[in-house]
Amino acid sequence: MVSTHDHSKPLLLDSDRDLPEAAYDEADKVHVVGINEAGDDDCQTPPFSWKKLWLFTGPGFLMSIAFLDPGNLEGDLQAGAIAGNSLLWLLMWATAMGLLVQLLSARLGVATGRHLAELCREEYPTWARMVLWVMAELALIGADIQEVIGSAIAIKILSNGALPLWSGVVITALDCFIFLFLENYGVRKLEAVFAVLIATMALSFAWMFGEAKPSGTELLIGIIVPKLSSRTIKQAVGVVGCIIMPHNVFLHSALVQSREVDHTKKGRVQEALNYYSIESTVALVISFVINLFVTTVFAKGFYGTQIADRIGLVNAGQYLQEKYGGGLFPILYIWGIGLLAAGQSSTITGTYAGQFIMGGFLDLRLKKWMRALITRSCAIIPTIIVALVFDTSEDTLDVLNEWLNVLQSIQIPFALIPLLFLVSNEQLMGSFKVGPVLKMVAWLVAALVMVINGYLLFDFFASEVTGWLFSVGVSAFTSGYVAFIVYLVLRGINFSSWCGSKRSMVQ
Repeated sequence: MVSTHDHSKPLLLDSDRDLPEAAYDEADKVHVVGINEAGDDDCQTPPFSWKKLWLFTGPGFLMSIAFLDPGNLEGDLQAGAIAGNSLLWLLMWATAMGLLVQLLSARLGVATGRHLAELCREEYPTWARMVLWVMAELALIGADIQEVIGSAIAIKILSNGALPLWSGVVITALDCFIFLFLENYGVRKLEAVFAVLIATMALSFAWMFGEAKPSGTELLIGIIVPKLSSRTIKQAVGVVGCIIMPHNVFLHSALVQSREVDHTKKGRVQEALNYYSIESTVALVISFVINLFVTTVFAKGFYGTQIADRIGLVNAGQYLQEKYGGGLFPILYIWGIGLLAAGQSSTITGTYAGQFIMGGFLDLRLKKWMRALITRSCAIIPTIIVALVFDTSEDTLDVLNEWLNVLQSIQIPFALIPLLFLVSNEQLMGSFKVGPVLKMVAWLVAALVMVINGYLLFDFFASEVTGWLFSVGVSAFTSGYVAFIVYLVLRGINFSSWCGSKRSMVQ
């Protein structure tokens, strides 16, 4: 059911506690020119306007940061070094699958006026809601540790090693205050900062691409011709697995509420969906090109070499420097600048996502700065411990990264399953629910992503789990994990059936 709240009417004043936590206050939303024009048809979508597209542009680019975080960059460089250009087609299709999921998340947020965490709070019983919240927080913390470590590595590179990993973590932690400072100046100012960071990444990695001079023919063949071998299966799983981030699904459904949308008019809701679809597509095309730059640079320099299997985020800059030399500007520092932009932007969006996840699931009555501080502390404290323990060991950092990838992979069903059931619910979405074809495609994509991540989990635990006690613990966790996924699926099916029977009774 599409929200029909009339923003021209005053809000209820008898009890603030009865009002749910909103993603954005009305005063903070971006005013879209013509949004409150009188006399237009409620069901007619207004004609396309470049000015309106510009005003709606922003949320998709903030969302796209998750496709460019240090974890993705590490997946890119390893895929390039080990598989060459043979997985570029998979990178393209994985980005397309990610776009589909993010468009569904935006659709849910625009059509209902609420974000995914809020709707999960209303849809599920307390125990299930708390499990979903804990899982979302764990996914966010895992992603944040990778992003902060990535920033710290970049700071260490740019300081010529003068600043150790732990100090880079502390410096990166301060971005929380930068975020709080920028947020006070409005949504558009914050989005402008992210645009600069994305442009910095694009320029840095494009410069590297120019230095490497990869073959255009091989690049096109890699994009067009699907290739997969037993030797590159792990890299293929990594390419797909790191594209869809659980916290990003929650984030996008909240970001789209930063614009004024008159929910009393179907045409205005459809207009917002159209503009968000365009800007999200453009944002992810740009993210694909940036990821392609990184993959092809490492494919050109290290594919087929003896060191290909040893390249990771920690030593990638040094290997680049040894391969391509200094040039006009040392490529080591170009890599460091791009990595720093990726790490800083993704940690700030992680703080943003943490606000919405915590506020939505728990309906907290906390100031935004306090929620941001709590969210940042949850990630920074374990990250500092990790940095102190693993500062001098590249191998242990790689193992840590694998564990963090597993941590995020197991959370994916807990974002995708609720999203797909909610966006298919006619009672909630009204005429904006997904149609049968799109619903089938979305479930196929979700199933494919979950199967791929299931393979990653199986492969990881098969090699890492030793000892009967650890095996028993993993088996018990797996049983509970599968049981909860089955519960989410059955509840979604039963709820959909109940809604259908209720509509039949009304008719």
